[in-house]
Amino acid sequence: MLTIKVAIASTALSLWVVSASAVTVTPADAMGQVGHAAKVCGVVASANYAAESRARPTFLTLVDPGQQYPTAALTAVIYGTDRAKFDNPEGNLPGQRVCMTGFISYFRQRPEMILSNPSQLSYFPPPSVAELR
Repeated sequence: MLTIKVAIASTALSLWVVSASAVTVTPADAMGQVGHAAKVCGVVASANYAAESRARPTFLTLVDPGQQYPTAALTAVIYGTDRAKFDNPEGNLPGQRVCMTGFISYFRQRPEMILSNPSQLSYFPPPSVAELR
């Protein structure tokens, strides 16, 4: 039992250290960070809760705010077991400018990040008044 606790604690600590030193990229550049921890900043273009699916995931699509017709995006997944921590993500996050920090994997030909803790998600303001128009 002690071995499991030590393993969990060391994994959590290593994830925290890795995320603290993560590089910041746009969703379009996330593909180049597959296999690494990164901080990806963009706009949540869509959020869908798959309530009927076995794992009850919420899928967030993060795009670069500068792209008029985004083709390169990052998919963030919040599984049902962690969903309550995020306070209605499919209702509150679409259209928000956010940064997501975590490990980027590759799933169905797109970069993907699993969000399990709200500390992986932070909001950021637009860099200028011109972007508000």
